[in-house]
Amino acid sequence: MKRKRLITVLSLMIMLLAGCSAAQGQSVKLLKEPYKQTVFLMGTVVTVKVYDEEKEAAVEKAIARIQELANQISPEEQDSEIDIVNDSAGIEPVKVSDDVFRLIKEGKRYSSDADGSFDITIGPLTRLWHIGFDDARKPEQSEIDVVLPKINYENVVLNEEEKTVFLKERGMKLDLGAIAKGFIADEAVKVLREENVTTAIVDLGGNIYVMGNNPSGNPWRTGIQDPFSARGKTIGIFPASDLSIVTSGVYERYIEVNGVRYHHLLNPANGYPFEGDIAGVSIISKYSIDGDALSTTIFSKGLEDGLKHLENMEGVEAVFVTFDKKVYITKGLKNFEITNDEFTMGN
Repeated sequence: MKRKRLITVLSLMIMLLAGCSAAQGQSVKLLKEPYKQTVFLMGTVVTVKVYDEEKEAAVEKAIARIQELANQISPEEQDSEIDIVNDSAGIEPVKVSDDVFRLIKEGKRYSSDADGSFDITIGPLTRLWHIGFDDARKPEQSEIDVVLPKINYENVVLNEEEKTVFLKERGMKLDLGAIAKGFIADEAVKVLREENVTTAIVDLGGNIYVMGNNPSGNPWRTGIQDPFSARGKTIGIFPASDLSIVTSGVYERYIEVNGVRYHHLLNPANGYPFEGDIAGVSIISKYSIDGDALSTTIFSKGLEDGLKHLENMEGVEAVFVTFDKKVYITKGLKNFEITNDEFTMGN
């Protein structure tokens, strides 16, 4: 790895309801203490827990799939597929695996839908700031001015038949960090389902997927991280089953220069971190890749426009936390409960 990534976006805490009986309606036996494996990948702690009895091998297979994809996708991993595509920018197309091709294709679609706030070719800009790495810094305006013209997802040429990727201009770089963990989480869940796992948690450091109900037969009690406090302290909880929860925010990955804090969520239009009223936003969705892309896009829109955008999307809910410690939720999110008296509902 070129550099070890330090910290990812805001994490979520899954608070497990104790129970040793099988979930209602299930014929399999569930364990009180799950099979579990933890590894450090993509600059974060990755954990897979499986509660189904005699499914320990499924944990190994899910972790192996996560490791395989992480090695292919990370631009910080020397000779990864993305690293090779970036090094070949403006020179020649690069043949990639079906997984990477599919991810880049999805990334282009999300970029198109985001109206300029999300772009998978933001790599030259994220490399300049390098927030989350040892050499993070605030770049000079002249440096930012040089790289901004290189950010344009429309200059990513995909050949469906040959499975090749070509970046049209020298100096272009893909950075799929805004959707990679979501994509990988969904693939891990797919492996678990293929292994007939019914009850599990996949945690990719802020991208969490809860499968089924917890061992007591109830939905998982899922906590939303307090963006102003140490990891593990929550602002509220809600029940969740077979859902992804992804959080983006400003308080874990940032640099401070001359008393000014610069977070890692960068605006492709002006080269600086997005400004607004949101300290953190959590997206609840069926697929983690959707939550990943939307968490960045919605964060960039701000509270009012972000709420409006999500109200028109079926099957997607969100929790917003503003700098004044108000909590806003989308209309379809049921049974959300604030558990931290420092926060109040804003809607």
